[in-house]
Amino acid sequence: MSSEPPPPPRPGLPGPVAAIGPAQALRPELMRFLPFSQMPPEQVDRWIAASRLAYFAPGEVLLSPAQGAVAELFWVRRGEVSGQRGPADAAGAFSLGAGDAFPVGALLGARPVTATYTAREDVMCLLTPAAAVRALADECPALADFLTRRVQQFLALSQQALQAAYASQALSGQSLEAPLSNLTRKTPLCVPPHTPLVDALRAMQQRRVGSVLVSGGAIAAGGGSAAEGELAASGSAAEGEPAAPGPVAGILTRHDILERVTLAGVPLHRPIATVMSQPVQVLSERHTALDAALLMARQGIRHLPIVDDAGALVSIVSERDLFALQRLSLQHLGGALRSACDLPALVSLATDIRRYARQLLGQGVSSAQLTGFISHLNDTLTERWVTLVATRHGLDLSRACWLAFGSEGREEQTVSTDQDNGLIFEPDVADLPDVSDVPGAPGAPVTPGAAAADPVEAQRQRWLAMAREVNQGLAECGYPLCRGGIMASNPECCLTPAEWSDRFSGWMAHGAPDDLLKANIFFDLRAVTGRVELATALRAQWMREAAALPRFIKQMADNTLRNRIPLHWHGGIDTQRLAGREALDLKHQGSALFVDVARLYALARGLAATGTAQRLLQAGQALGVAAHEREAWVSAFEFVQALRLRVQLPSVEATTDLPDGAGPNTLFLDGLNDIDQRMLKESLRVARRLHQRVALDHGRL
Repeated sequence: MSSEPPPPPRPGLPGPVAAIGPAQALRPELMRFLPFSQMPPEQVDRWIAASRLAYFAPGEVLLSPAQGAVAELFWVRRGEVSGQRGPADAAGAFSLGAGDAFPVGALLGARPVTATYTAREDVMCLLTPAAAVRALADECPALADFLTRRVQQFLALSQQALQAAYASQALSGQSLEAPLSNLTRKTPLCVPPHTPLVDALRAMQQRRVGSVLVSGGAIAAGGGSAAEGELAASGSAAEGEPAAPGPVAGILTRHDILERVTLAGVPLHRPIATVMSQPVQVLSERHTALDAALLMARQGIRHLPIVDDAGALVSIVSERDLFALQRLSLQHLGGALRSACDLPALVSLATDIRRYARQLLGQGVSSAQLTGFISHLNDTLTERWVTLVATRHGLDLSRACWLAFGSEGREEQTVSTDQDNGLIFEPDVADLPDVSDVPGAPGAPVTPGAAAADPVEAQRQRWLAMAREVNQGLAECGYPLCRGGIMASNPECCLTPAEWSDRFSGWMAHGAPDDLLKANIFFDLRAVTGRVELATALRAQWMREAAALPRFIKQMADNTLRNRIPLHWHGGIDTQRLAGREALDLKHQGSALFVDVARLYALARGLAATGTAQRLLQAGQALGVAAHEREAWVSAFEFVQALRLRVQLPSVEATTDLPDGAGPNTLFLDGLNDIDQRMLKESLRVARRLHQRVALDHGRL
């Protein structure tokens, strides 16, 4: 470190900050960055007063393992610092710029650094003693949180900036991200199970409400939450487990009365328990309006009781309550999609889905929830179109299942997405000819050209004809045909259960490059419509087989590690030049880095989750990874997904000309603000650590 101020043009200012003026002179500069932007001004002043400024010349070492335990925290004011964990460890390099703090882990652990930090150009740093950092962290929760959860902090700031940027485009109203406790409480109408129907209906009319709850009984679990993929209310049973006792036994809505009471001719003196719907889906006050909207859409319900942390009934939320928050609603779009009668109607609604995505982005909805909403609405559109076309072709969907692969299979569809789908069909034995009707000896093999020749293939052709119309219609709705041919209209993706089973087993047994590529697409299989059991059985089969084939898992790991992390040898983002600008493919050089690792661990560990975030969380738990590290994996992945949505959404209502070589996932770095550039770099570092873990776990060092 230089002991004297460097000559111009290197304006160094070593020594105490007091030598250059009062703390207020530096405070505005620091408060542009984390963690200072979340600290009270007086605490920022104390940080400055305890610190000193130092200058480092290009090539000068700031910190190295040989210097022993770290005594000061470095905050980069100007310039770029390169970190290297070893002379031959190019994969471990990283780059730090203005606003970055280091080395946090070594300082908190009172240990030497594991990397060598070198100035790549003129660097000015603010150095703060470890004791001062710890003292301020004890007083300031924002600082303490930053030191242990930097990725989540950067993500939160990025989401705030994103929401502000899109807020003017969003519809007015309360954010769907608000917890249900923020909604106006409505005391639910609740009656005992033995209440006569006439009394319950009279109470509904007097209260002018659309539902009545029946007290006592059991609460059913809800759907999936943003963090762990489960929406079970406090005290409710987990999915697939017996329901636990709760305050609500059933519900009767105005919609139920017509079918269950009036048309069924049920006498009004009968107790309400005989016609109520049960079990009842509930949510806790901690869940958001988004959670409620998604659960209503998935379960086809219009009312949700709300319970507190103790499981006591406190309110009820209706579809109308959520609809009042916004003019476009998930339930509204879902209902319109399910009632669409032709392709033009679906084409129009597909545009509404993209408009709705833009609206939710402006309300601050996370990328995980937003891609989940998009996938759900795309599923609903696909299900309706498949049903319309199958009916027109005279085909029975109870003998087939429409499959989603890739991002749709993971329920992670972004706005700009092509088709990855397939079909399982079970041959109808009623259509197979009687061998006794075929000329020739009884029991003789059927020869080509005979009436009974290849009846399964004849049925396949009918399903293929339907699939071609479905694929073409989805293309008209804005979901382009898959250039790789991964569509149900391809005979290789329209198979019987036995054929699909053989296909998956063959991919795992051979492990050729093409097989591994298919594994990356097809192993994210999910049923969309039709006979779901066909897909469930297939998925269960390949999960068992994959976990029992270590050679296949090793090949998948090697294939995953071939996807290079886009970081320079010195840690900067490795981009390509497009139209004179630095660009990055956010799909192949971003989200895929996390998706492939999550899929690998799901196969290796037999994890049930299909979504990347849930797979990463489950894999981290299985591997014994600390909670904050697992959360960093998910936060980094969701940030990249959020960037993809931001790139895609501006052009969803208008065609824009892209430079040669650019696509819907192309990000130009000059369009990112400082926070997002730093978060992107941090996300890629997280991806690199994930890949290093794969290399350690699966033998490729």
